[in-house]
Amino acid sequence: MLDRVELLRCLGDGRFHSGEALATQLGVSRGAIWKSLKKFEQELGLDIQSVRGRGYRLERPLEFLDLDVIQTNLNQLTRSCLTTIEIHESLNSTNQYLYGLARNDAQRGHVVIAEHQQAGRGRRGRNWVSPFAQNLYLSLLWRFDFGLAQLSGLSLMVAVAVARALHRIAGIEPELKWPNDILFSGRKLSGILLEMQGESDGPCAIVIGIGVNVGMSAATADNIDQAWIDLRTASSRPVSRNILTAAILDELVIALSMFAETGLKSFMSDWRRWDGVAGKPVRLIFPDHEIRGVVKGIDEQGALLLENQYGLHHYQMGELSLRVTAD
Repeated sequence: MLDRVELLRCLGDGRFHSGEALATQLGVSRGAIWKSLKKFEQELGLDIQSVRGRGYRLERPLEFLDLDVIQTNLNQLTRSCLTTIEIHESLNSTNQYLYGLARNDAQRGHVVIAEHQQAGRGRRGRNWVSPFAQNLYLSLLWRFDFGLAQLSGLSLMVAVAVARALHRIAGIEPELKWPNDILFSGRKLSGILLEMQGESDGPCAIVIGIGVNVGMSAATADNIDQAWIDLRTASSRPVSRNILTAAILDELVIALSMFAETGLKSFMSDWRRWDGVAGKPVRLIFPDHEIRGVVKGIDEQGALLLENQYGLHHYQMGELSLRVTAD
């Protein structure tokens, strides 16, 4: 039986490989190679080129996730706080998978990463396009001794932690969009999804899901329903998915430890530094109506400050959507 990861590793260098050479190397027929690659294009979001007389090649080389590289690049504090790092070829959703482990008493610091998601999710039930070995799909389980009521602003803290990692590794100035989107040049670069278990006044568990567009193939662009960008376009530096994974985990562990002590207060300066909507006119969209105003930043509980003709208002996150307007 053909191992699809083994086949993709053969093509991972981005060079042409003949169907005959691939078939001989993997012990299958040339027809099996052709059928598998056609299937991979559709299922995994890969752009595979086929040229008569030369063979097959990927549009761009692939960097596979490597546990040893990730662990080597973690700082000492992070290594001591993480209990497990799982790397999967494909999952429906890293958050869904880890949420199930959390319900079965998985320990704080459990990390799940996938090369591909079959049903990646964003906020408000939106689909997160997750092609194979091109971007980063990561979830981290964290447990707090206090209850959900004290987690106000946590999603904004996570956004700051991811922005710090992106700035450090990719050398970019990200833009934060309340409550937890990360943009570059006004286009979506990274998204965050938090899912919680516990009571308002008791111990709780948080599954933190993070998706970062690292190097999206042209084959997947038509499936994305909003303006987007990847690090290959945004950064002048080549960005390793493994190095970026380690940097995000480092920043998250530090930030989560600080948040338990100070809440959002310690992250306000970086939020203001990278706030991409402060001072801009916006529409705040509710399920049944919308409100217009100008963003005046956030408060220390993570609420959006919106000013209009009726005064300054505070809005907590929930089933809300923020859109920048032209007026």
